[in-house]
Amino acid sequence: MKIKKPLIYNWIKTPCGRAKYTDLAARRGFISFIRLNWFIFFAILRDLKVANPDHFEESSDS
Repeated sequence: MKIKKPLIYNWIKTPCGRAKYTDLAARRGFISFIRLNWFIFFAILRDLKVANPDHFEESSDS
């Protein structure tokens, strides 16, 4: 059975970025919402040049 990952993981590709996203997404409040969006914006910019590790895992199943 395949575990469905959030769509944002197509853009945030590093394990530390995904962990930080999970932590920030769990917080509530307006300031937390602003901080999460700030993080997403810069994480996407930073990870544009990084290869998506999920694509390597899927190709090995075939």
